Amino acid sequence: MADVVPGDGHPGPVPAPAPAAAPYPAGWEADVVLTDGSTTRLRPIRRDDADALQAFHVAQSERSTYLRFFASLERLPERDLERLVTVDHVSRVALVAVSSSPDAGEDERIIGVARYDLVEPETAEVAFNISDAHQGKGLASVLLEHLAAAARERGVRRFVAEVLPQNGRMLAVFKEAGYVVRQRTEDGVVQVRFDIDPTDRSLAVAADREHRAEARSMRALLTARSVVVVGPGTGSGPGRTLPARQAARVLEGLVPEARTGRVVVHAVGVGDGAGLDANGVSHHLRIDDVPGPVELAVVALPAQLVPDAARRLGALGARGLVVVSGGFAEAGPEGLARQRLLLGVAHGAGMRVVGPSSFGLLATHDGTTLDASLAARPPRPGRVGLFCQSAPLAVTLLAAVERRGLGLAQLVSAGHRADVSGNDLMQFWGEDDDTDVVALYLESIGNPRKFSRVARRLAAHKPVVVLTAGRSGHVVPPGHAVRPTQAPRRTLEEVLRRSGVIRVENVHQMLDVVQVLAHQALPTGRRTAVLASSTGVAALVAEAAAAAGLVVTGCVELLAEDAGADEVRAAVDRVYADPGVDVVVVVRIPTLGVQDTVLPGEVARAAARTGRTTVACLDDLHGVTASLTAADPDGRERTVPAYAAPEDAALALGLAARYAAWRATDRGRPVHPEGVDTRAAGSLVARLLSTSGATDRAPLPLDPAQAAELLAAAGIHLWPSVRVHDAQDAVRAADALGWPVAVKTTVPALRHRADLGGVRLDVADETELRADVAGILALAAEHDPGPGVPPLEVQAMAPHGVACVVRAVEDPLFGPVISVGLAGDASDLLGDVAYGVPPLTDVDVAELVRTPRAAPRMFGYRGLPALDVAALEDLVARVSVLADALPDLRSLELNPVVVSPQGLAVLGAYGSVAPADRADAARRLARP
Repeated sequence: MADVVPGDGHPGPVPAPAPAAAPYPAGWEADVVLTDGSTTRLRPIRRDDADALQAFHVAQSERSTYLRFFASLERLPERDLERLVTVDHVSRVALVAVSSSPDAGEDERIIGVARYDLVEPETAEVAFNISDAHQGKGLASVLLEHLAAAARERGVRRFVAEVLPQNGRMLAVFKEAGYVVRQRTEDGVVQVRFDIDPTDRSLAVAADREHRAEARSMRALLTARSVVVVGPGTGSGPGRTLPARQAARVLEGLVPEARTGRVVVHAVGVGDGAGLDANGVSHHLRIDDVPGPVELAVVALPAQLVPDAARRLGALGARGLVVVSGGFAEAGPEGLARQRLLLGVAHGAGMRVVGPSSFGLLATHDGTTLDASLAARPPRPGRVGLFCQSAPLAVTLLAAVERRGLGLAQLVSAGHRADVSGNDLMQFWGEDDDTDVVALYLESIGNPRKFSRVARRLAAHKPVVVLTAGRSGHVVPPGHAVRPTQAPRRTLEEVLRRSGVIRVENVHQMLDVVQVLAHQALPTGRRTAVLASSTGVAALVAEAAAAAGLVVTGCVELLAEDAGADEVRAAVDRVYADPGVDVVVVVRIPTLGVQDTVLPGEVARAAARTGRTTVACLDDLHGVTASLTAADPDGRERTVPAYAAPEDAALALGLAARYAAWRATDRGRPVHPEGVDTRAAGSLVARLLSTSGATDRAPLPLDPAQAAELLAAAGIHLWPSVRVHDAQDAVRAADALGWPVAVKTTVPALRHRADLGGVRLDVADETELRADVAGILALAAEHDPGPGVPPLEVQAMAPHGVACVVRAVEDPLFGPVISVGLAGDASDLLGDVAYGVPPLTDVDVAELVRTPRAAPRMFGYRGLPALDVAALEDLVARVSVLADALPDLRSLELNPVVVSPQGLAVLGAYGSVAPADRADAARRLARP
């Protein structure tokens, strides 16, 4: 790893011929979370970093310097320092990790450096140097991840390094990155070599690091035991500003724990004077007067004052900053600039930001309630984690939670989610033993690709209930940083479904589902028993249960309104003794309005004793009640949730059963079809872009030869065709391809339209071909196929089958979107298309192919032979891997794909390429 040595020290790398320098790659800048939950900023090195780099070097211990340069080196020589900060962002690349921010009035301090130098085509030597104070926080791993992403963007495919044997930490970083590392020792130096193309293991390792880091950053906020509240200091009179009232409300929520001493609370600019008040709150005149460290800061200030307050709070060691005041991105360009400044200050100081315009956060852990929110009173403790965005929604959610008697483990309102989002909280809930059920109200999803990955991981062992503000994800509230999307409106629905989350339509449904998941065992099946007070009610419940996806068995027990206690017990026992029942719906509504004092307790005890998931609709009972609570055999209290209407109860139970079935089903393994060479495909796309001048707004269309070459790299055979101008050319093409042939127009409006005469099939001889050519040319006479495009195309006939269409589109918001459907107007007009977002598993691919309503045509529909669906699944898998690996592949359409009883034929391929900036390309925090 030595590349700067004094005199006759260890030799550095021999650089390959350097290409022309590239512009400063701003897209490589990133804010990241380290494994201790703190944040830092990564960016390419600049020439003006020389002084900061020298200061970083001088501050390093002698051991760290020796491990980096293989020699003692108190200061970097000026010549070497100049060389280290001089890069071309192509063959010489360096990334630095920095703390603090020049925007905050402080110089950046370098805390880590990672660099590569190209030593031969596609191979670069790498070197890392991490500040002594930041070792052990995963910074080297993060730098390696981002350096590898930058290198792949520049066509580098493998890294090499020279490491001293005693540098075990660096060797471990390489080995634990998930790449296949080869190493050998030569002349007392370990030679390391590994390809940097992503592998399943490297992706899993990166995702696991991200998970642990983000979970720990959230834990630091939600378990904080020292808090400072910062207000505008405008006194306590009736004419206080909104920020002043917000700060006062937050402080009120913290007072109960401040009195007990379990939470240390400081206040700046809240109330009058300074000193310790009767509630145990320490008041200060300035932030700088607060004795550090503090773990959490809550700020309610005019927006223009928040960045400076953040800088001062960062100096106190705060790990999180909750901004309850507004005036940022929602306020226009000036507010957006202010929000960017705030994030730069906070992340440079190692802080996560909740907000702006947040309602705050609430969390109960180990008997201590941290109420750093605007809530008038905290909810009762429970085991539900709740996330929302805007503050007004938090108010309505808390009110609904209180009415139902639900308990919360945490509530976090992200406001405009400039930084902390639902993804961060899901990472935390995946590790939190205090939470059993998770619910998220999402007004927008800034990174659906990451959301899908994180939610799927969490939903594998905890229920995740999701309510979105719009069904499509196309609605973007003011102040929310969300990329535009052209994806079909059903894409978000498919993303959520395949993630295993339970999607609901409104707050009412969300809490309906939450209360059954939080207080009952998961359903073991869908077989449903009904205990009702009349035949009419029983029929209504059975219909509602069937509509919710439940299966109503013959176990329907009627309980008369005047039934005695013994009759009630006997009826309940009969229902719960039936071995053919998985879940129970109890509905008893007395016509005389007399409250039943026996049935609730009997149902609660039977449900707890048997573990049968039960919901109830009983007069005067709603939500979580003591009347329907009993202990299970392990001593844990279980409550049968009560609902206002039988339909609500059945729907909640049906959604819980559907989730349980998803969780119990094998979700498959990532697809890796043999013969897919993403490296070759990527090289082709890079070559086309380097010579085309294509832009985001002007993609480069692929010609047939380029499309065939791209597909060949993915192991997909595109049937050859010949474009011709007239009948004579068509005959020569047919002779070369072999009879019979298909002849079709290249006019887009008539292409693939056999019903309109644009395609003629099974042309067996020259006479028939000449007649068909004349007919097609006459039909398309008024249409232009495009500049330089011949009007006709001749292709050998493929075996007969069902025509399908497989597409891949790179969307700015969702990333690669795969779609599958049968060809034809009916599928297009009715939207009979299935969507998926890679990476896909084999189970995902199988579901994708079977989801369209017309899919039965491929499975022996009406006595026809079954088609080779496995071949179609293989094709979809190949397209998904290709699209996932190539963000610059703007679009790809395979149309038609004729699936026959033995195999398939890809008869047409159309695509385009353009530079892309995929949202989830590397682990980073949101930056508006």
